[in-house]
Parts: sequence; structure tokens; C-alpha cells
Amino acid sequence: MFGARAGNLKTAVNALVTTLEKGLVPAEIFNDSEVFEQEKDRIFARSWVFLTHTSEIPSPGDYVLRYILNNAFIVVRGEDGIVRAFLDMCRHRGMRVCRAEAGNASHFRCPFHGWTYRNDGQLIGVPAEREAFGDGFHKEEWGLLPLPRLEEFDGLLFGNLDPGAPSLVEWLGDARWYLELVTKRSPAGLEVLGPPQRFVVNTDWKLALETFMSDSYHTLMAHRSLIELGIAPRDAKYAMYGEQIHIPGKGHGAMVVGGPPGAKLPPFWGYPEEMMERAKSSYPTRTHWEVARETRIFLITLFPNFSLHNPIRKPDHLYPTPVPMLTFRVWHPLGPGRIEVISWGLVERDAPEWFKEKARHSYMRFFGSSGTFEQDDTEIWSHVAQNAGSTLGRKLLFNYQMGQTVASDPNWPGPGVAYPINFTDENLRNFYRRYLELMLS
Repeated sequence: MFGARAGNLKTAVNALVTTLEKGLVPAEIFNDSEVFEQEKDRIFARSWVFLTHTSEIPSPGDYVLRYILNNAFIVVRGEDGIVRAFLDMCRHRGMRVCRAEAGNASHFRCPFHGWTYRNDGQLIGVPAEREAFGDGFHKEEWGLLPLPRLEEFDGLLFGNLDPGAPSLVEWLGDARWYLELVTKRSPAGLEVLGPPQRFVVNTDWKLALETFMSDSYHTLMAHRSLIELGIAPRDAKYAMYGEQIHIPGKGHGAMVVGGPPGAKLPPFWGYPEEMMERAKSSYPTRTHWEVARETRIFLITLFPNFSLHNPIRKPDHLYPTPVPMLTFRVWHPLGPGRIEVISWGLVERDAPEWFKEKARHSYMRFFGSSGTFEQDDTEIWSHVAQNAGSTLGRKLLFNYQMGQTVASDPNWPGPGVAYPINFTDENLRNFYRRYLELMLS
């Protein structure tokens, strides 16, 4: 399938061309400097990367600083209400003009020589302009550099470094249907529960997202303590029950998890009755509602590095009923075997205030930077990446053969290719097909 185009790539990526359909992935791709350099140029320089949710910048002048690779972008709502993104780099001599991660500003002034830019990117102030540059200086030619592409889907803002990239809608494809299970659950939409948490993990971006795309299997052991504490369902195979869906040719994958047999879990993630009633009329189709009603845990990962996780959880051991939480995260690559996790907690804008507070607690305690699930996962990811970069370990092949004999589910009502069990690596095999397609193009 890919063999003719593999000649100029790192040996490990060449090996993946021949091993992937056997369910084998070279360990070396998870911690190698040459592979990472190729990923920067062939994947992240051409892919749609999540930047922010519009609720982070609701008012004119609101801005956040976000990243694609090593490029810092000011994502700002102008005085005209339009959201734009600019490279945080003065056009004069290259200093950063934005000195905070978030805030509100009508202008950005460079601390080096004082060039000043309006929040729509236009250069409006140059100290001693006539004396320094004469009468022929044209400020309109020296505005901040805009991000080549910036597009929105239901409040989610994505950026792309490639001006010739396909539209965001085309990039998402049928994954939009699954995003709508969350983004259209309420007519009021979502809002962030404060600024994102950010923390560095010594692992590879691909290792991290695998857990949020396909690997329900790890809950048997990695999160065993939470099962024993009663925070997760008592059936250790609880994450197995449901459907795993991928979007062919796109690399996106989702998991829709119901309840274990006999488990007494409320429908619709355990959201309050008033939110459930609103969702019935808010969803674009009845099929959305029927799927959502039977969902207790939902995850989706968009290629290359955005994940959404929406599980049912008890916010603490004393609280009588489960409370769902919602997190977005970006697995931002910093280098080989090193990422920054950017993690948001979100909730429906029109949710009751008591519920917002419980959802925030649930997010912080389980998937915040010191959350119990987060700690379990990040420790393991770090050791896997360390082994993948070792002199002997890098030569091994990892096993991605789970579920190869499982037939797809012809009765699944949503788009994509679905499998009637979450103990399968099919989503990951689909992800790495897309990965190879871009690495080889």
C-alpha cells in the first residue's frame, strides 16, 4: 500500500509500512529525533490543531496564547467581534509582543523597540517613525503575521499552518457527528471551567492519545485501584462494553461506552433530568439522542492530537450519585519523547450552578494535572517512551493485534466503521494508516 513512497523516511517508519497490517508497530517511532523532525514537517505543519474554545475569549480584546509546534499564536477577539490569530512575533526584530498566556488588550506593544499593534494585527505605532524610517514607511505592510488558516466548529477553534490545507469541515469528515454528541447537547453550547491546566510529560504525543482513542484495555490494570475504591464501576471490564468507531481515511476514532451488564447507572451520562430534556430537542437528529441516552463514557480523538473525554464519575466517595465530567486536551509535542498536556474542563453553559461545581470537582480530581486517572496514565506513558528510546527497546515491535478477528457492527446507527467491543486496536490501526499516509506524502 505504501511501499513505493517509503524510501526517504527513517527506518522505523519504513518498517511500519510493512508491519502495520500485521498489527505490529516499531517501538522506535515513539522516541526518536529523526522521526519527530519528520512528524513536524509532514504532520503538524499540515494538520488542523485545536487552539481554544470560543468561551475562553467571549469579549472584544480577550486573548489567549496558543501553540502549533514551536509557533506561539495570539488568538484574540477584535473590537469588531471577529476572532483572529497572529504569530506572536514583532515584524521589526522578532521579539514577542504578548507577555501573558491570557488577558484582554486593545493593543500589543513590543518591549524591544515599541512597535505597537492593534488587536486586529495592524501596526499603528512606530516610535520616532519619521526620524527613524523617513516618509516612505508604510505601516500597513508591517502588521502581525496571521495564522494561515483559522476555522471553527461548534465553538472549537482550530488552526492550520498550511494555507492550502482542506477545510476544517472536510478534515473532520464524519467525526463531526460524534462531536455533536457533546457540542449540541445543549442549545446554549459549552463553556470552559477556567483556564486550561498545562503540564509537561516525558512521553510521545502518539502514546498519550492512544489511551483516549482506543485503549479501553488498560483500565483493567492501570486504574485497578479506582475500581477497588468504587470510583469506577466494579466490573473491571467496564470500558469494554460499547462500540469503537473509526472514520476511514481520516485517522479519527471514538469510543461509545455503555454500562456493564447489571450495573445500575443512570442514562445519558448521569446528567440532570433538565439537561436531558433539553438535549432531546437540541440534538440535530433523533439518532444522536438515542445514542446519547445509552452512553456513560464517551471519548473521541481527532487526528493528529486533540482528544475529548466525557465519562460518568462520582466526584468523591461520599457523593451518592455519579456526576459526568468533560475534558478537552491537546497532546502538544515539544520534542522526541516530550509533550505538554493542555487540558480544559468544560460544562454546558446553561447547566445548573450546583452541577457546574460538581463537574469541576470531578474533572480536577480525576483528570486535572494531579488527578488520579491522570497520574496513573502519565507515569506509564513516561516509562513506555523511555523504553522506546533505549538501545535495545527501540528495536522491538509493539503488539497492536487486539480485535483483528472481530467483525464490524452493521447495525451501528452512526457513521464510520464500528466494532461491537472496545477491546480492539482497530481505531489505532486506522490512526497509523493516516499517519503513514501523511508521513509518506
